[in-house]
Amino acid sequence: MSRAIKHLLTGGLIIMTMGVQTAATANENDLKLTIVNPKGLYNPAPNGYSHAVIASGGNRIAYIAGQGGEDSTGTLSPDFAVQVEQAYANLRTALEGVGAKPNQVIKLTVLVVDHDQSKLGVLTKHVKETFGEALPAQTLIPVPRLALDGMLFEVEAVVVLD
Repeated sequence: MSRAIKHLLTGGLIIMTMGVQTAATANENDLKLTIVNPKGLYNPAPNGYSHAVIASGGNRIAYIAGQGGEDSTGTLSPDFAVQVEQAYANLRTALEGVGAKPNQVIKLTVLVVDHDQSKLGVLTKHVKETFGEALPAQTLIPVPRLALDGMLFEVEAVVVLD
């Protein structure tokens, strides 16, 4: 495996500009990674990640990076419910960016700052609005804080494209 691929797989190489797609290939018949940063989402490169990575080689699988409640300018509301609503809107935008629909999501991981039972209603509402009856596997992880000051919620997804 090339040094660049090893570096990419460990999360070290995410140098992209918004809307530009590139690929790194280990060899012609192996893993191909395509970085996707859709227009409509803020540029994540300064923060060291991409909004989505499509992995192809057999079935294509996209890994959607954690989407927080930031709007397209990176602004966060202080309100938990508003952040959750925006995060799911951002997730839908990221899905569109990789050519997927919500029914292709197979796994969600959600991170909630200072989680308690009172937040479950907000979370459940947005999951059902986004996925309907085709609910993906999901893990909720309570955390003391997230990457940005004031960030209260984050959702990441694994998507089967083929």
